[in-house]
Amino acid sequence: MLAIQERLSTLGYWLGAPDGSFGDSTEQAVYALQKAAGISPDGVVGPQTAAALASGVVPHPRSTAGHVIEVDLEQGLLLFVTNGKLDDVLNTSTGGGYAYTDGGVTSVANTPRGTFSIFRQVDGMVVDSLGELWRPKYFSSGFAIHGDASVPPSPVSHGCVRVSNEAIDWIWATDLAPIGTTVWVY
Repeated sequence: MLAIQERLSTLGYWLGAPDGSFGDSTEQAVYALQKAAGISPDGVVGPQTAAALASGVVPHPRSTAGHVIEVDLEQGLLLFVTNGKLDDVLNTSTGGGYAYTDGGVTSVANTPRGTFSIFRQVDGMVVDSLGELWRPKYFSSGFAIHGDASVPPSPVSHGCVRVSNEAIDWIWATDLAPIGTTVWVY
């Protein structure tokens, strides 16, 4: 397991410090690799996933300049990119496309597409009518990149960009998304 974690980490799939234990962060990294490789994400390192790992499959950033957080809605990946170079990759769960009603208003759970920037952040839990957001970094209106205890490999959020609690803690600890950081959602 340690070798798998080290390879994932070398390729940029964030999982924290490799420790030989297959925990949530490793499963999230495997989901991200599987999505990048076009493999149905199940979090298991089977033959197809092992081959993708061995061949070094990584997603390809679109941005070419500056420090950018890219959210690829089609692949369900969050990328940290510096001057066109992929730094880190995270599994994410974004807007699920379903209708929901909040405060008497019916909306569709979509993540907004476009170029935004982090304009507000809360170092703690935010609880609103749609749920809990751990350490959110807001990029458009009430939409944020935030931590959650549940980040499945499919789009299920109300429109936010969900990453694991461990991942958002790492993002805060390493200052990867300060106020003003560009967020490109496509």
